[in-house]
Amino acid sequence: MLDIFNSNAFGVVSLTDAINKPLFAPGRLGQMGLFTERGVSTTTIVLEEKAGNLILIAPSPRGGPGATLDKKKADSRAIVVPHFEINDAIYADEVQGVRQWGTENQLMTVMGMVADRIAIHKPSHEVTLEYQRIGAVKGVITYADGSTTDLFAFFGISQDTELAFDLDNKANGALRMFCQQTIRQMATNLGGLPFTGVRALCGDAFFDHLLSNAEVRASFLNQPGADNLRDPYVNFGGQTYGQFEFGGIVWENYRGYVGNTTFIDTDHCHLYPVGVPNLFRTYFAPADYIETVNTMGRRLYLKQYRMDNDKGVNLDSQMNALSLCTRPKALLKGRRTS
Repeated sequence: MLDIFNSNAFGVVSLTDAINKPLFAPGRLGQMGLFTERGVSTTTIVLEEKAGNLILIAPSPRGGPGATLDKKKADSRAIVVPHFEINDAIYADEVQGVRQWGTENQLMTVMGMVADRIAIHKPSHEVTLEYQRIGAVKGVITYADGSTTDLFAFFGISQDTELAFDLDNKANGALRMFCQQTIRQMATNLGGLPFTGVRALCGDAFFDHLLSNAEVRASFLNQPGADNLRDPYVNFGGQTYGQFEFGGIVWENYRGYVGNTTFIDTDHCHLYPVGVPNLFRTYFAPADYIETVNTMGRRLYLKQYRMDNDKGVNLDSQMNALSLCTRPKALLKGRRTS
């Protein structure tokens, strides 16, 4: 009855290829390509950090000894790649009810059933990855069970004090000046690393309040960008409620939630630099199957195996992903003051 599941079409390779085909799922950060993705062959990632030394050199006599630099060894930090798995099943009765009498190889019919399962599994994995990546932008990754990975603690640093954006301030140039100070603060935290701009992911109330600020409105009135003040915001395939540039920062109203879990608090924003090489990374580790040991990790895996009572097959999907920011000191958090 279940010989059909022993064909190559139902092996871990073919099923994994099937679940890795593109399907729509909420994921603005994935859409932006903010994270560099890389498969690894281990379940633990080791990061090495070596800070450069920059000093002011005092004058010294010609021919005499000069200044010396302290030598600092590289710091190595290891972190385990989290494992995310969904367990499912296809029962013999489900197959029996749809396949043609007298055949044992109706691949398209059963593959359609597998595709239905994939359509259920994949969006959950994708939104889990997006939630992980939002945590990496914040600097603290939170998982569905309430556990966290604090990137600031992991790198042995502290996050800067939360920025207070006075969005009711009507003084000319006050908000623009505060944005400039924010950019300078981020540049200082990056040290010598180059960056090309700053973006902010905003909660709903922060974004609406910012857009209604008198200084922001004045900068758009009677200008080509005045449509930012009147047009409805649903774009980028519905992944965001819109964005605009002010004060050298691109502000985006991030759209992301699952059930009652909101990815960004309504009164806050999270700022990060763009153009920094390898700032955000996602590592995919191999699945915990015999056939995937020491292979390069893939985004998602799907595997089926026969039930002990021969009444069907178990269908498992899994993702082994770690997303992080390699320079969390550059991440700034802001809030509206009213």
